[in-house]
Amino acid sequence: MNLLPIPAFSDNYIWMIHDAEHAVVIDPGQAEPVLNMLAQLGLKLQGILVTHHHADHVGGVDAIRAATGAPVWGPAYEALPEPVTRVQGGDSIELLGGPWQVIDVPGHTSGHIAFFSAHTNINDQIQPVLFCGDTLFSGGCGRLFEGTAAQMQASLDALAALPASTLVCCAHEYTISNLRFAQAVEPNNPDLAQYLDHCQKLRALHQPTLPSTLQTELAINPFMRSRAADVIAAAVHHDPQTKPREPASVLATLRHWKNVF
Repeated sequence: MNLLPIPAFSDNYIWMIHDAEHAVVIDPGQAEPVLNMLAQLGLKLQGILVTHHHADHVGGVDAIRAATGAPVWGPAYEALPEPVTRVQGGDSIELLGGPWQVIDVPGHTSGHIAFFSAHTNINDQIQPVLFCGDTLFSGGCGRLFEGTAAQMQASLDALAALPASTLVCCAHEYTISNLRFAQAVEPNNPDLAQYLDHCQKLRALHQPTLPSTLQTELAINPFMRSRAADVIAAAVHHDPQTKPREPASVLATLRHWKNVF
């Protein structure tokens, strides 16, 4: 399998995974970049996966479906361009020769889902792959537009339980700005300093910082570290009303802080 982040808009990635014959795309906010890549690589589109209803994730669905005839799968309880096969946590989809597990990850939107494959051959290496939309970013998490901090905490906990080697395919190139905030939270985190340097070098070469790995996010992402002592201390210092023994309260403080950072 080959894993490609296709740039769209100013900072979106439309993910494509393909086996040199068939492809699947995730969150196609624009049609043209996807159709161009399919033509360039000579691929037949087998399916379209959608994590949530925001326009920058579904805007290209109708045109791509019309051009390719590919079926669409998306969250059970969100308004999407029909027709869509509705899925929710616990469901699985057979695409590209293997099952893709659906995980409920509300918070950014009320019905947000993620897609996870436990055994995907990426460049001759078996690796788990996660398409997480706008729930988890490298160094950050999505804004709480429709959900609660408690929902986001539960969603991130569900993702944290996946294998550490999981490739984390986020939908936006927000990494550098997220890591600068993360350093405000944990200025003495050596893993974070090293990762920021690595990502800055990638961006200087106009290369994506993604995919990340779950192991990396657990080491550097404050929203995945709401139970870490230094993160709790920073949250309480920023807002003394934070409840240090409640991870969702810590996450809520971090999210409010990040919104104005």
